[in-house]
Amino acid sequence: MKNLILLIETATTTCSVALAENGRILSKKELNERNIHASHITLFIDEVMHRAEKAYTDLNAVAVSQGPGSYTGLRIGVSTAKGLCFALDIPLIAVSTLHAMAVGILETISIQDEQTLLCPMIDARRMEVYTALFDTNLVEVENTQAKILDETSFDAYLENHTILFFGDGAEKCKSLYGHRSNARFVDFENAASHLSALAEQKLKTGKIEDVAYFEPYYLKDFMPTKPNKN
Repeated sequence: MKNLILLIETATTTCSVALAENGRILSKKELNERNIHASHITLFIDEVMHRAEKAYTDLNAVAVSQGPGSYTGLRIGVSTAKGLCFALDIPLIAVSTLHAMAVGILETISIQDEQTLLCPMIDARRMEVYTALFDTNLVEVENTQAKILDETSFDAYLENHTILFFGDGAEKCKSLYGHRSNARFVDFENAASHLSALAEQKLKTGKIEDVAYFEPYYLKDFMPTKPNKN
C-alpha cells in the first residue's frame, strides 16, 4: 500500500512544501524569505503536486509542522493543511517542529559520537529561543520550552556532552558558547522534507489529529509588536 503525504513547514521564515510516498520525497519547493507564507504556500503545493504528476485526490494525508515557531507562519500552515484535509476528507498529521529539525540534522550531517546532543533552536525574541534537547536516537533529553539564553543555560550538559546547536535561533548562542570546545554550530534551514519519516510513522500507527479542533503549538501567547512612531 502506498502512502502519499503532503508535507507543510511554515514554522520559521522558510516556506516549504514537499510530497512523500512511503517516506521517499517525490518533489519539494521551498524559499527562506520573511512574510511570504500567505502568498506562496498554495502555489508551492500546486507546484510539488504537478512536478510529481499526482492529483490531490491521490493524497492519503497532510502533515504539518505544528510548532513551536512563528505565530503567523504556524497559523497559515495549519489552516492550509486543515483546509485540504476537510476538502479531501483525509487525515491531518501534526509533527513537532523541533523533533522534525532533529531528524533533519541527522539527515544532513554524519554524527559519530553517540554522546552528542542535538539542540534545535527557533528564534523567538531578544535572547529567547524555542528549543529542546535530543540524543542521537531522537529521544528527548530536555523538553520543549521557551528559554532565555545566558552563559549558563547549557552548563549541565556541556560538562559531559558535545552539543550541536542549529536552527535560526542558534546564532544567538555563538557569543555565549562559541568559545566552548564542545559546542558546535551548524547552518540549518527548516524543510518540509524533514517531516516525512515522523509523518509516515504517525500515519501507520493512526496518530492523527481532529481536523476541526486542532490548533498549532504556539508555546507562548501571541504578543503583537507596536509600530514605531516617527
